[in-house]
Amino acid sequence: MGYPTKLLTEGEKIEFEMRPHWRSMFFPSIVLIATVGAASYLYAIVPDGSAQKWLRWAILAVAVIVIIGWFVRPLLVWLTTQYVFTSRRIITRTGIIARNGKDMPLSKLNDVSFSYTILERILRCGTLTASSASDEGNLVIRNVPRVEEIQREIYRLSENDAERRRHSASDGA
Repeated sequence: MGYPTKLLTEGEKIEFEMRPHWRSMFFPSIVLIATVGAASYLYAIVPDGSAQKWLRWAILAVAVIVIIGWFVRPLLVWLTTQYVFTSRRIITRTGIIARNGKDMPLSKLNDVSFSYTILERILRCGTLTASSASDEGNLVIRNVPRVEEIQREIYRLSENDAERRRHSASDGA
């Protein structure tokens, strides 16, 4: 699901957009595999008897609760999180039902930095921090794929936006 172009300003275009890095789904995937395996094993070894039916239903109910809480919910969060970089701003959108968003105009951008742990460096992801000249402070985006490349691209976009604004100011003068 791409970012709707109807939400862009006149002359603004999407340069690139992404979701959080796939590592966000690593542990939820492990939970899914372990839960399905454990539930299947327990379901199969329930002894025959009058309680067998109820025990199997209990095993299934616990497995469904665990899968919904520790796999489906993180999957939906991952699927509904967007990082959009346009020719004029950085846009973040998160949330499954209730949505949260933050936009940072490139014209207000002071600094863009990144950080990552050793594991994040191996996986080529990290945390991107964009500092703003406004009172709103920093925009911190976690689990950004190819974080170093994204930092360079934001600087390029910022320079292009500054040039566009200088050009439009000199045309209007």
